[in-house]
Amino acid sequence: MSLTVIILTKNEGKNIEACLASVNFADEKIVIDDYSEDRTVKIAKKFGAKVYQRALNRNFGAQRNYGLSLAKNRWVLFLDADERVSEELKNEMVNKINNSENPTVGYFIKRNDFLFGKRIRFSESSGLVYLRLARKSAGKWIREVHEKWLVSGRTETLKNPLFHYPHQTIKEFLDDINFYTSIDAVSKRKEGKKSDLKKIIFWPIGKFVYNWIFRLGFLDKMEGFLIALLMSFHSFLSWSKLWLLQRNKK
Repeated sequence: MSLTVIILTKNEGKNIEACLASVNFADEKIVIDDYSEDRTVKIAKKFGAKVYQRALNRNFGAQRNYGLSLAKNRWVLFLDADERVSEELKNEMVNKINNSENPTVGYFIKRNDFLFGKRIRFSESSGLVYLRLARKSAGKWIREVHEKWLVSGRTETLKNPLFHYPHQTIKEFLDDINFYTSIDAVSKRKEGKKSDLKKIIFWPIGKFVYNWIFRLGFLDKMEGFLIALLMSFHSFLSWSKLWLLQRNKK
């Protein structure tokens, strides 16, 4: 089949076993670990993964490109430790990869999110697709956070989704928001973006309205409200941290 699966980890002991078990059909499994302090590495090796420890240095794009450089197979699938490949998605991917006349170089994959014990059908992430399966030589990852895999050539979207189980508690959600907004603020500054009082006040409000009303988050009831509120806080922190960077470097 010629498929390598690459997973980035940092203290993912509670997730890595199920993630690796869902891709036991792959020819090669690679874990790029940011010096975990829990049992992540031990579990990953137990399930047949090759483990390489490398500091993330707040740059997800570079970490993924490092993993890409290690892959030995023609096709590469990138997963997060809190994602799972369903049997239906597995079969669909295998059929695509094994087709020698397939001209496609990359595949976008949908995700079904499960938060707080419930399938989230609306809100910010609903309907989004992510380029996760592609030929190794097709391209590279860009951006330090909210990174994207840019490939040259024909792409398609697979029918079956990944299952995604992110931050299952409010504390985990807030910890992730704090971590990612720090990286996002630095990335915004490098891209020449500016923060001001209007963005700090009104962008978070707009983010809440967008997720709760226009993305139909209210149909997910209380879970949808919490997501809209927390993603609004994400926007507030990101623009506020960017403003602090601007002030401190004047």
